This record gives sequence, C-alpha cells and structure tokens, in this order.
Amino acid sequence: MFIGMDHGTTGISFCIMSNDGEVLDVFKIGREESKQGKVSAVEELKKRIDLDAVDLMAITYAMGDGINKILPIDKVEDRGILSINGAGKVTGGGTSVFSELEATGIPAIMIPGLHKNSDSLDEMFRAAYSHQASPEKVSICYNAFMETGWNNMIVADLSSNSVDILIEDGKIRGAMDACVGAMGIVHGPLDLEMIRDVDEGRRTANECFSHAGAVKIAGIGGKVANMREELYKKYAGGDKNAILAIDTAIMTIAMEIAGLIAVANEEIEGIVLTGSLGSTTEPFNFEKEINRYLKNKYPIEIISKESGAIGAAQIALDVYNGKKSILGIPVEF
Repeated sequence: MFIGMDHGTTGISFCIMSNDGEVLDVFKIGREESKQGKVSAVEELKKRIDLDAVDLMAITYAMGDGINKILPIDKVEDRGILSINGAGKVTGGGTSVFSELEATGIPAIMIPGLHKNSDSLDEMFRAAYSHQASPEKVSICYNAFMETGWNNMIVADLSSNSVDILIEDGKIRGAMDACVGAMGIVHGPLDLEMIRDVDEGRRTANECFSHAGAVKIAGIGGKVANMREELYKKYAGGDKNAILAIDTAIMTIAMEIAGLIAVANEEIEGIVLTGSLGSTTEPFNFEKEINRYLKNKYPIEIISKESGAIGAAQIALDVYNGKKSILGIPVEF
C-alpha cells in the first residue's frame, strides 16, 4: 500500500494506492479544521487502511526549498524548507498534519520544490527565479507524465495559484510560479502598484501576493477556501467585474503557456490542465477559453484535480520499486 500527500492551498489531500498502481481512495481535509483539531489526518487514514500495510508514503510540504532531491523524511532537516514566510496565507493546518504523519513512523519520503538550488533544472530558469514551484507541482507533473506518456509538454496547475511547468525529454526543465507569472483565483504576480504599497508600508508583500489573483479584480475577500465559489457565483450571475476577472486570469495563463512554448527546445506534444480552475467546465469552460488563445494547435488533456496526491502516491510506488530519478530529480532512498 502507498500514500501520497498534497499540501495544497485550501486543504491537504491524500491518495491511497495499491501495489499495482490502482487508486483506492482520495480524500481531502481542510487546513483550518486540521489546525483546530476538528479532524485528524491519521484517524482519517485509519478509517480506510491498516497503517501497518503502508510500504511508503510521499509527502509534499510548503515551498520545499530546503532540499533538491527526493529523500527519506529522517534525512530532511527543518521539514525541507528555508522559511514559511512569503508563501501565501499561513494557517498552520499543514504543519499539524505533517507532525501527525511524522509521529506514526510510517516510512516516508519528501518531495522537493523547484528552486535556485535544484541542480536538475535548466540553469537559466534557476538564475532567473529563486523559486519556481512547490513540491506538489512535481507530483502533479509525474501524474501528468503517467497519464499521457508525453515527454515534452506544459503542465498547467491552475487553482488558487497558477503555476506552469515545462517538461522536456521526460525531465522538468523549469517553471514559473504564481508570484512572477499568471494569475490564479487567489494569488498572482506583484505589479508596480503593489510594490509601491509595500514600500510605503500599506501592505506586506505577502498580503499583496495573497490578493493578487482574479479576486483582486472581482473585489472578493474573506476566507481563501470560499473565494472560488464566490467568484464563480458572481460570474454565473453576470457580474461584470467577475467576468473581467476570469477573462483576465485566462489571458495571463495563456501568455505564460505561450512563453514556455516559445523557449522550449523540443516540439511540445501537448498541454496538461489540472486544478480547480484548469478543470472548470461550468459556469465557463476553461479548455475552450484557453484554446481561443492557443488556436487549438496543441492536444489538451485534463487530469484529476487531485493529481498532486495521486502523483505523490505514484512517486512513492516507483521509488519503493527502485526508481532513482523522477522527472530528472535525483532519488536517494
């Protein structure tokens, strides 16, 4: 039995996978509920499986910028991160889940993020951006790779954040994170006005980042977990600002995908969409809208919104069976 964990923005997702790669269950717990002790990740797992039957678990946590290899959890210092600051809204829910899982003694590996010290990435991407993507993007890419079989593709994880990753020859070459590129529902790039707000003390950079996505245009605030639902409700009701917000987010995502295609050394086989925004069909069809810009030039595949957890379980399974590299990232196990 294998477990994959996706440390996402609005909650922590788990995938339980059999020895032959069959997905047995996927479930999600909210960050706030976990922090408040209303729900226990371990107890939820125990309801579904015997923990003693777990051969290996793959964990993603925060930015993952303290490691650049897939490593056993007992060889990772400070949970594999340099700092929790500047990483979006911090609730503490992910931290409590990590502590719970660590205490079980289940054999576990940690997946790194993509950053300036990731030796497996293109040196130009590393020189340009100190941080490119958090660890669950690696597991999402692995699920995309397993689902499509494409060696050359763009993987677009579009939800609270928008992060686009370039894969060439079956390896991650580089990515663009939400703070420098396209808008998501909640997070987005810091523009000149926000930089001025930071310099003049009106807001912190993290506060700007955490309200720089489509919600900025739509004028939506409140809890992160509720923002997408409110935005979609306003869009469906014909709210002009909500429509402009979605249209603008899609435009910025198209620009980012097109930019990665432009710098690709290999011919792109297709584009993989995932995340709550990327998989949306109502009240708008994201695939149709993005194709207005991409002109139907590339095959598009939509994979599960839970691809982060599923891909992490697939990584656990393959690492357990002896794989020494995941999308170009070294494995020490």
